[in-house]
Amino acid sequence: MASSGVLASDPSPLQDFCVADTTSPVLVNGFVCKNPMHVNAEDFFFSGFNKPGNTNNRLGSNVTTVNVNQIAGLNTLGISLARIDYAPFGVNPPHTHPRATEILTVIEGTLHVGFITSNPQNRLIFKVLNAGDVFVFPQGLIHFQFNRGHKKAVAMARLGSQNPGRIEAKDLFGSNPKIDASVLAKAFQVDKKVIDYLQRQFGMDNNN
Repeated sequence: MASSGVLASDPSPLQDFCVADTTSPVLVNGFVCKNPMHVNAEDFFFSGFNKPGNTNNRLGSNVTTVNVNQIAGLNTLGISLARIDYAPFGVNPPHTHPRATEILTVIEGTLHVGFITSNPQNRLIFKVLNAGDVFVFPQGLIHFQFNRGHKKAVAMARLGSQNPGRIEAKDLFGSNPKIDASVLAKAFQVDKKVIDYLQRQFGMDNNN
């Protein structure tokens, strides 16, 4: 009998570090390592995480990511970071991270957060968080945060991947190229005109 295993997270590093060489034309799962003799402190450094993000948008939120694209030294280390700023009644809309579990810490304000379990239960698991509270969003599950207060809110998120990815519900309507509107109309059981409108709206968002 033969058996096989499946890795469900970023692969473990085989050396002290593997700073991403973003100039290399070689395609691998992640990034090719920079020559370690050319590595310096700047490869492990990011500045400005203390600065609030601009929440002057329709969602009233802003996500500042610090992953392998911002810190090359995160390559192969299986971790990244995000700061989320929320205007009063701002929302970080329902989305998933296909490659990472997320642990969220509220720094300031009050957030209504939750995630939805997979089929067949599709349970909504939610909680109201205050400053100092911590909540976990399991890998791949749809989750959200909503600032239910009249003041701004700030949260920090740690994610278990150097590049967790993000897929939002709106991506169904803003994909490139577009999904045939008939497919989405049938899937959501709505008139095709509704899908046409949503594709115009979210297509414009993705082009901005």
